[in-house]
Amino acid sequence: MTKPMVIFSHGQESGPWGTKINAMAGLMRNIGCATDSVDYQGIDDPSIRVKKLIKHCESFQEPLLLVGSSMGGHVATSAAHYVNAVGLFVLAPAYYIAEFEHLTPSAPDIPISIVHGWNDDIVPVENSIRFAQTCQASLHIVDGGHRLTNNIEEICYYLERFVKELSKTTKNI
Repeated sequence: MTKPMVIFSHGQESGPWGTKINAMAGLMRNIGCATDSVDYQGIDDPSIRVKKLIKHCESFQEPLLLVGSSMGGHVATSAAHYVNAVGLFVLAPAYYIAEFEHLTPSAPDIPISIVHGWNDDIVPVENSIRFAQTCQASLHIVDGGHRLTNNIEEICYYLERFVKELSKTTKNI
């Protein structure tokens, strides 16, 4: 079976190989998945980030699992429709941000898992609850804030579990 290519999309103020992405990428490589991370530094416009992710994914033949954090979650969700992603795993995704609700992407028809912190002071946890309700996504609410840096073990646990479930339900994984 072909393992998915895992493509990471970082948040607004982080970089392509930050602490969370490094931890998740290491886990994914340990279970046989190739990984890559797109560098959006200096790009503030989410729509330009989405275009960059779509272009980046064109070169991959493997099934794609998109993983995104905060704005990267919004970007990964938006791009999933265009890159034939087989799964979406997002952390504190920037959905339904005040004054930009119309920019929240619709949920792709693929397995989706969301991890969000109860104490998020940037993107309210209610936004992920609302999104998860629209598409029956798996939702894991943890004792953490927006950055979720103290929740890396939990995040990795949920990501590994998500990939295992994905492999049971998706052809070629």
